[in-house]
Amino acid sequence: MRRFTDQRDSRSDDQLWLLEHPPVFTLGQAGRLEHVRSPGDIPVLQTDRGGQVTYHGPGQLVAYLLLDLRRAGIGVKRLVHLLEESVITLLAEQGIDASTRLGAPGVYVNSAKIASIGLRVRRGCCYHGIALNVDLDLEPFQRINPCGYPGLQVTRLIDLLPHLMPDLEREKIAVQLARMVADRLGLQFAQSQQQV
Repeated sequence: MRRFTDQRDSRSDDQLWLLEHPPVFTLGQAGRLEHVRSPGDIPVLQTDRGGQVTYHGPGQLVAYLLLDLRRAGIGVKRLVHLLEESVITLLAEQGIDASTRLGAPGVYVNSAKIASIGLRVRRGCCYHGIALNVDLDLEPFQRINPCGYPGLQVTRLIDLLPHLMPDLEREKIAVQLARMVADRLGLQFAQSQQQV
């Protein structure tokens, strides 16, 4: 992501990468190790995104947005709002009432966090993005203070929609999220798949 951002020019296409990570705790630029209480066998990586500490793992949909903010004509606060709005709309289509919190970026359902946001801006372009908990194991969140908040509850889509069949629907959810983000940013959605 960083290499792409550093090498891009005014003609480079904006991209949205959708993926899942192996188990990992990541510390953002504001991250403090005191919020990683007992990582156990899960690696802890320092990243250049904004924010504190979070967990990524199988069953979590991560959407990395590589966007020229100047060309799109939007600022970081507006982008965060558009990403949150995309997840809220996706959840609303499933009958789930979600919201944001003032001063605590992300998306929440009944005060439990279901999606986290962390961005980085370089040369007027952003990278990193948003992580939506679909059916990942939530136990690792007990080993940290999620987003730097002791006791913050975390939830996942499978707990809110017990009939969800994640293995069959994860790709559908990913495409829906990508379309919603693209629509809100006024971008054309073109789907391509690559295994890394």
